[in-house]
Amino acid sequence: MSQVHDHGGGVRSVEVPIPDNPLGTTLVYVVDTDRGPVLVDTGWDDPDSWDTLVQGLSACGTSAGEVHGVIITHHHPDHHGLSGRVREASGAWLAMHAADTAIVRRARSTQPGRWLAYMTAKLAAAGAPEEHLAPLRAARPRSVPGLAPALPDREIVPGELLDLAGRRLRAIWTPGHTPGHVCLHLEEQHPSQLPGHGRLFSGDHLLPEITPHIGLYEDPDDTTIADPLGDYLDSLERIGRLAPAEVLPAHQHTFTDATGRVGELLTHHEDRLRGLLTLLREPLTAWQVAERMEWNRPWSHIPYPSRNIAVSEAEAHLRRLVKLGRAESVTGSEPVTYVAV
Repeated sequence: MSQVHDHGGGVRSVEVPIPDNPLGTTLVYVVDTDRGPVLVDTGWDDPDSWDTLVQGLSACGTSAGEVHGVIITHHHPDHHGLSGRVREASGAWLAMHAADTAIVRRARSTQPGRWLAYMTAKLAAAGAPEEHLAPLRAARPRSVPGLAPALPDREIVPGELLDLAGRRLRAIWTPGHTPGHVCLHLEEQHPSQLPGHGRLFSGDHLLPEITPHIGLYEDPDDTTIADPLGDYLDSLERIGRLAPAEVLPAHQHTFTDATGRVGELLTHHEDRLRGLLTLLREPLTAWQVAERMEWNRPWSHIPYPSRNIAVSEAEAHLRRLVKLGRAESVTGSEPVTYVAV
């Protein structure tokens, strides 16, 4: 049975399950407009998730066939997965930031074997041991969930109001978790008159109790040397200055004191960077750094797929230190090692 929450002022949310994931659910927001309901995100593409979304929309007094549009905060499959099914049911438009739409377009055209080869090469360059690489080398290319997502037909332009009749919803570009992640600022008085500036649909950018994953932007066809952690920290400060009355995130629960939460996350990442500098008194690969970083469990208890995510996060922090001039790669090292400056 779907869990539906009424947040007041013509905004509701449906808890859509994510199969086999500790996050549990994605909060899909249903925003009333003069032309029909608009969804913020849609949830994972799974039969149970779809059934839950359909039940939730019914509990909100509408249906999948009546959805007018879908605004996607970012391209990850627990947010964008069901967008295609919603569009098939209703003819709704799909809107996404151009940077994430480019990833969707490339994902749709990239063969699974290319992804496997790319991930294997990346992990080898990061210093992953052979026992970690062996399953990837032996894997047979197959379709991967999330690699054939629906192609959006509208572009979210940062700073502009979205075309939502009767509402004021402004897009704020908040790269970091993905290059095209957006938050959405509902520039309307809070229905409970809470102090602050409207409400913020924060996607994965700002969550009440979880630190969002900040890793390298994974894309086998893009050789740009990006700084995802730098992007994220800059985006966080921008949201902190906005000071919304309430945050409506894509996971967990709504919360107030966005500025306080932003401060906690900025401190967390600064502490991590400082801790890495201590580790880098000796040259270490990205894999060795990940092994020594603090996670929510010991490295030996981190499952195989999560180790790939952890290494990507370690690399994002290393790249930030290099950009700040606080660390550097060791010339001629293979796999590449890093050391504090």
